[in-house]
Amino acid sequence: MLWSDPENEPPEELRDTQEMLRRLGFVMALAMLLGMIMLGLR
Repeated sequence: MLWSDPENEPPEELRDTQEMLRRLGFVMALAMLLGMIMLGLR
């Protein structure tokens, strides 16, 4: 989605969604890393 006016603040819900997505991505990366380590140790 493109914001035509950059001086506008993004809506609250969009900010919340972005935060959740960032947290989810971090958790996913951590889980994948753990999975790789577990597979490597076996």
